[in-house]
Amino acid sequence: MELRFAIVSTLYLTVSVPAAEPVKVGIIGLDTSHVTAFTKELNDPKAKPDLAGFRVVAAYPPGSKDIPSSVRRVPGYIADVKKLGVEIVDSIDELLKRVDCVLLESNDGRPHAEQVLPVLKAGKPVFIDKPVAGSLVDAVRIYDAAEYFKVPVFSSSSLRYAEGTQALRAGKAGAVLGADSYGPCELESHHPDFFWYGIHGVETLYTVMGTGCQTVVRIQTPNEDVAVGTWANGRIGTFRGMRSGKSGYGGTVFGKDATAPIGGTGGYRPLVVKIAEFFRTRTPPVDPKETLELYAFMEAADESKRQGGKPASLKDVMDKAIAAARQNPLR
Repeated sequence: MELRFAIVSTLYLTVSVPAAEPVKVGIIGLDTSHVTAFTKELNDPKAKPDLAGFRVVAAYPPGSKDIPSSVRRVPGYIADVKKLGVEIVDSIDELLKRVDCVLLESNDGRPHAEQVLPVLKAGKPVFIDKPVAGSLVDAVRIYDAAEYFKVPVFSSSSLRYAEGTQALRAGKAGAVLGADSYGPCELESHHPDFFWYGIHGVETLYTVMGTGCQTVVRIQTPNEDVAVGTWANGRIGTFRGMRSGKSGYGGTVFGKDATAPIGGTGGYRPLVVKIAEFFRTRTPPVDPKETLELYAFMEAADESKRQGGKPASLKDVMDKAIAAARQNPLR
């Protein structure tokens, strides 16, 4: 009896435990380089533990119909993700049958509200790449719908998670008394001016300054924009958007303990790690209120431009957007 028990115990010890099924990720929109960058990280068979257990399995390609750069890119990115083992499907409904969570990657923010609705109805957490939407109104509609359907939504530029920027947010220079950020600011006629590319520099500004901006004043020339925000506690934060010369990304934080540079981009991996964490926990790493405020900052910058450079109130533009969004909720 003792011998038989020993044999059975040995057999138990040598039985292999099946590997856990990967979290299946789907992509909507194949018109940005982010889709290949994110897929390579998530589908890497040698991924480190922070990205292990995920796999992009399916993608629905259509992006914009009237932005030439978007239309041109789709065939190439279809080919790229196919090489990474991603199945191409012909509808969002088909995508949702195959996946547990979604990367909404369409470069054009205008269709995001329509594209995200079935994802929210299906109860699947979704990362929405920049811009959240093609208007502040639609951004509010999306976050209202996420709350209504009780499904988490997360959006961020990768610049938020640059190591140096995160260190400043965590207090490396002491309490942030003010900050300047800069970056490219190409314009796209279908979107508010900063939504298309200025979002990166504005996200950097908000990462170090936090919420609480009250007004924005904007100055524009053909080659540059400068938006000056005044925060409730008297702090000042600026974004300089450039359309000529070599700009890159960066800025300066004016802290209680030090003046320090805001460093570079940090690549895509830190953002993908945050997306994976979000899919695991279903908890957005950025408060939706902060995301909506930085979009209100960009809309207020447009309002200041329309008024010839007068200060524009974030509360006013947000109140107007909320009123319009709730007249036509996303359901």
